Amino acid sequence: MVQQMEQVEENILQMERREETAVLWLDVPGESVNTLKAGFDVDFHEKLDQIEDDDGVTAVVIASAKSDNFVVGADVKMLQAVSSATEVTELARTAQNVMDRIADFSKPVVAAIHGDCLGGGLELALACHGRIASNDDVTKLGQPEVNLGLIPGAGGTQRLPRLIGLEAGLDMILTGKRLPAKPAQKRGLVDEVVHPAVLLDAAVERAQTLAEHSRGQTLPRQILHLVSEAFDPKQIRARVLEDIPAARNLVFKQARDKTLAKTHGNMPAPLRAIDAMRTGLEEGMDVGLEMEAKLFGELAVTPEAHRLMELFFARSDLKKETWVAEDVEPRPVRKVGVIGAGLMGSGISQVMAAKAGLPVRLKDVDNAAIRDGLRHIHRTLDKRRQRHRISARKMDEIMNRIRPSTSYTGFGRADVVIEAVFEDLDLKHQIFNEVSRHAPDDFIFASNTSSLPIAQIAESSERPQNVIGMHYFSPVDQVPLLEIVVTEQTAPEVIATCVTLGKQQGKTVIVVNDGPGFYTTRILAPYMNEAAFLLAEGVPIEKIDEALVEFGFPIGPLKLLDEVGIDVGAKISQVLAQAFGERMQPPQALDQLVALERYGRKNGSGFYKYKEKNGRFQSSNGTDDTVYRLLDVEPNTEMAPEIIVQRCLLPLINEAARCLDEEILRSARDGDVGAVFGLGFPPFLGGPFRYADAQGAEEIVRQLNIFKEQHGARFTPAPILQKKAQDETRFY
Repeated sequence: MVQQMEQVEENILQMERREETAVLWLDVPGESVNTLKAGFDVDFHEKLDQIEDDDGVTAVVIASAKSDNFVVGADVKMLQAVSSATEVTELARTAQNVMDRIADFSKPVVAAIHGDCLGGGLELALACHGRIASNDDVTKLGQPEVNLGLIPGAGGTQRLPRLIGLEAGLDMILTGKRLPAKPAQKRGLVDEVVHPAVLLDAAVERAQTLAEHSRGQTLPRQILHLVSEAFDPKQIRARVLEDIPAARNLVFKQARDKTLAKTHGNMPAPLRAIDAMRTGLEEGMDVGLEMEAKLFGELAVTPEAHRLMELFFARSDLKKETWVAEDVEPRPVRKVGVIGAGLMGSGISQVMAAKAGLPVRLKDVDNAAIRDGLRHIHRTLDKRRQRHRISARKMDEIMNRIRPSTSYTGFGRADVVIEAVFEDLDLKHQIFNEVSRHAPDDFIFASNTSSLPIAQIAESSERPQNVIGMHYFSPVDQVPLLEIVVTEQTAPEVIATCVTLGKQQGKTVIVVNDGPGFYTTRILAPYMNEAAFLLAEGVPIEKIDEALVEFGFPIGPLKLLDEVGIDVGAKISQVLAQAFGERMQPPQALDQLVALERYGRKNGSGFYKYKEKNGRFQSSNGTDDTVYRLLDVEPNTEMAPEIIVQRCLLPLINEAARCLDEEILRSARDGDVGAVFGLGFPPFLGGPFRYADAQGAEEIVRQLNIFKEQHGARFTPAPILQKKAQDETRFY
């Protein structure tokens, strides 16, 4: 039962008096971040009882004693430990009672927010009577519970839409987006944004002002506030949506339709969040809170939530992983060189300058290429500026850290040089030799290759111990994974340096051993090859992609091939086919399209239609049916979506198992994280290894053998899968 769960052993609240204001400092002992653990309610009720009985205290401020976070949410380990929906529902009710106590408290309570204010942390802030936030980049506010397969369970589905309006509340809860302080203020989520140095003073002042309001000392100001609110267009719209059933029904319908279009019904949490919000607005807050608690409990025990929580813990573990012995120290990195100003090179330069805060020397062969790269970086940053994610000043700082060049000037002080040029071994050797003549003697050379073995790239080096793979994914600023590839010769301090550098860029880092295609490219290739085989068999392009998107992938395999580049995919397939033979051999269709210069989106000619705008090709409507004629294919083969999915999915899982068996991967955990956060494997399924465990190795092998009989040896089950099927064992 909940009462038997581990409780907070020490107080998480420390109280300080500032004249008539009581400051409650949140500080979970022994933890780097504040979370709401089982038993947190006891400490809150005790402190509020003391304050209520103290006539000398007229107002309360809740602040964090942690340096860079307010409260990051509920303790996920606590949620994962419970075994029944009833237990989780009781946890939610307990948290709701604390929030109700704060919201109804006889003295005004103000939250002083610095750092992450997420999930239960935001629900705590929502229960307060005022919210002041710091203007620091670390301050983010959000309800990201849907990313764990949950909904807000401490009143968030009820208080958030009432504070910022139904549409804005739906947007935050259904997407899990995190707002910086300024956009949060614009939405009405926080009352004031101040410098961190004066955050507590501002919160105390706001709390005392509210106390004066409650004593009736500023009635004219209260009247002015009510009048201004009455004529605020946002407030008028919010009241219309809350009070007129037809308008409210339309908003909820649009939210549901949009959610289904995005999740394809695979994620129950967003739909349940809509139900809880609707119940509260239509039947009252008390009924809404009860519905929220009930749904929160039900969702916490679903397979989707378990898979997503497992991924959460896996990523948390990777943040602490060094991949080397404890006594190995990373080298200092003061400057980075990047070769190639294309989409990958410019993206790497951007995250290096923006997230790691390092100066970057970006080189390409001519000014036109450099200009395109800088324009891409500027355009990406400007979108963030327009959305108030960064300031104009911050944007200028980032751009100023990136110094362009058509020569190797400035590489003499580069501690790490990353090449992001075309997949050609001779070209990469040439680049390495050129860099070696200008960079420091002991520089680290990192290749962004997606298929070529790092050991082959290191062959031209006199210091192969300094050569490593840093495989980024496009778009670099959005895809969280960084796959670091090491050879038998790569020095431990080089590994440690690149892992640290990746984390400084905000990346989720996995380290894999060297081999053709490493891990991510190697498992993606048979998945995309099989989509091309299906096309060659006459299955329509849109049917293939629709089946995989409905299954849970963010984009279909043929659309992905257009985005990556059909020519790039064909080149990678050649490398892997040479290494692994028949099972990696792609259909002739890919080479045929490359010969016809159909490269995909990059030149506006691929499986889909494109239109040119400002020198770039953008998606148009529908597939480009001329592909069928060029490949001499009749697109009239009917195939059940589940067969399409299994034809593409099983080769990916099979190859992932081989990677683990051959020790390309160090653990199933790394394989799942790499597939989900690098390739878009459906997160609610947990990754290829979690999926294999859920299905059972025996069932995976059975299906592979059926396809092997029908389509050939490329479906031969991996030895490790056959053994697990025989022994009835799992990857986890």
